[in-house]
Amino acid sequence: MCSQPKVPFAYKAIIAILMPPTVTITRHTWQGQENFPTEGGFIVAANHLSNLDFLPLVQMLTRLARPPKVLAKESLFRAPIVGPAMKSMGHVPVYRGTAKAAAALQGAHAALDKGEIILIYPEGTITKDPDYWPMLGRPGAVRLALDTGAPLVPVAQWGAQRLLPRHKKLPHLLPPTRITMTIGQPIDLSDLAARPDTSQAAREGTTRLMATITTMLAALRGGQPPAKPFDQFNPDPPMLGHPADSPGPAGSIDAVQPVKQAAQ
Repeated sequence: MCSQPKVPFAYKAIIAILMPPTVTITRHTWQGQENFPTEGGFIVAANHLSNLDFLPLVQMLTRLARPPKVLAKESLFRAPIVGPAMKSMGHVPVYRGTAKAAAALQGAHAALDKGEIILIYPEGTITKDPDYWPMLGRPGAVRLALDTGAPLVPVAQWGAQRLLPRHKKLPHLLPPTRITMTIGQPIDLSDLAARPDTSQAAREGTTRLMATITTMLAALRGGQPPAKPFDQFNPDPPMLGHPADSPGPAGSIDAVQPVKQAAQ
């Protein structure tokens, strides 16, 4: 049984700074809190809507479970102010497409062993789907769950795309933005855990994870998700440019041109 990990002082200080403005500019609705494990480390996998959606996610996890450690792209750790803050809080850098790519999973392993919560965006980037539905996922979250046996908890969120839409630099501050989240039961990966073809098992588990998050999001926001999740590497139909946000039945949407990234 893991004891509850100690939260670094820097993490507590930064949370104390960031949470008051988060509470001011957002209003939240959370459901499914009972699905969080009460002991030991676990992985939270959430859909990615906005550059600011980590704020309500961290707020939710800190209030309902424990402050999470976030797997984030390595470039953030080199940014002024943000980089030193993330390092001091113990977040885990992800080196995509380099020899250091495995270091993120090693760091996440160590955090889970200590009873930490790991927060991962399995899409790897903000969704490029024109109506903000989840895209195809990367296998890192499921691979981590299979390697460690840690519970993999899906979270669907909605609203942060109105707080800071794609391609916007300034957030919408007032009136406060309503953020809604649903916490699902841990994904059952028991049938994949003993598979010798670990790469295929991780892909199958990722399809299961993203389908669960999409179903949860459909119940949360209403509407019908696309028959196939958006593939940022092979968009069909191709999406050119990113016209100004236009209102839609489920909130503001915009179209973007996918950016190819190294596979996880």
